[in-house]
Amino acid sequence: MSADTHAGLPEERVIESARRALSSVPGDGVLGLAVSGGGDSMAMLHLAAALGRPLAVATVDHGLRPESAAEAAKVAQICAGLGLPHAVLRWEHGAVAGNLMQAARRARYGLLTDWARAQGVATVLVAHTADDQAETVLLGLARAAGLDGLAGMRPLWEQGGVVFRRPLLAVTRAALRGYLTQRGLWFVDDPSNDDPAYDRVKMRRALQGLAGVGITAPGLAAVAGHLAAVQSDVRGLVAEAAARLVVERAGALEIDRAGFAALPGEVARRLLQAGLMWLSGAAHAPRAPALARMGAALRRGQAATLAGCRMVPRGGGMVLVREARALGPEVPLGAVWDGRWRVTGAGAGVVRALGPAGLAQLPDWRSAGLLRAVAEATPAVWEGETLRAAPLVTEAKGFAATLTAGFGLFLLSH
Repeated sequence: MSADTHAGLPEERVIESARRALSSVPGDGVLGLAVSGGGDSMAMLHLAAALGRPLAVATVDHGLRPESAAEAAKVAQICAGLGLPHAVLRWEHGAVAGNLMQAARRARYGLLTDWARAQGVATVLVAHTADDQAETVLLGLARAAGLDGLAGMRPLWEQGGVVFRRPLLAVTRAALRGYLTQRGLWFVDDPSNDDPAYDRVKMRRALQGLAGVGITAPGLAAVAGHLAAVQSDVRGLVAEAAARLVVERAGALEIDRAGFAALPGEVARRLLQAGLMWLSGAAHAPRAPALARMGAALRRGQAATLAGCRMVPRGGGMVLVREARALGPEVPLGAVWDGRWRVTGAGAGVVRALGPAGLAQLPDWRSAGLLRAVAEATPAVWEGETLRAAPLVTEAKGFAATLTAGFGLFLLSH
């Protein structure tokens, strides 16, 4: 049932649509639930628990309010009563610079991703609703957003090998809270949800005023769904272009220049943007003028840099690779390096870029057929200044380097 058909329906029918949405989540393994203690996620918890599928629950304690630890403990208590495993994931932080909500969101999904991987959970559900979707559309309108901004929140995406799903985007907040209230089930209201200092709260209040002219949360959520369908078609064209024109090799992208130049402008822009975001791990796309300049350089076959990435010519194509100065710091063996790579193997050592020092210890590195810039940006295992292994450049017995997500999967989930 789509969001626009929910308007005016009795609450129980809306809740039944929520049950169907939860029961239709694919897969047969343990399903992860992100439960904050708020009304939306607590309703999701109880509805999902009634389905009988194996579940694991996590609560992120951001530590931003004195009550948060007690709220997380209450969720744990309720999960114990339901016979469900529960974990509290604490965001350890000091003073947070910049956008607090954005930092908290990054931390939340990072913690949930790490928890899910450790538990062997492939899919995690989050309880965003039609109201959240409507507020997102209004935020996009306020910023004069394009298609991506007006298509709202994605129903699913992948992060670090974990799939996150929003199965309740067609269900209203009021219906979910009504479900809890009628049954006397506990939930908490975060006071920040009514703080007008936040843009999302301003949109929530604006939405209440728009109801008088027929603009409702389910209606705006339906609009987002229509635009998301168009967005999906465009993404399909980008994925098709990538399959024809882009080769992923050693963590870099080799792009056919003539083929790129022949693409429709929006498809070319999105393809280049996706390549840069996949390489850099950036949460936001580069600004449009800078992206346009790099696209023009690609068509001309000229080197360029943007968003921590380099573009260099090679034969009839261009290669996008991580810029040396932007590569991540060293990490322990087995941890994720530079946001994309996991190197595994036995023994001591740390993982950092191969770099010029590593190439100097590999006289036959050119036999891998990689550009110097690409080889230098690959992960390597080091013990002090001694190179132990460069799995992507030369034979490295006992060591392997794998991407947390390849470019193809990134395209499908972003």
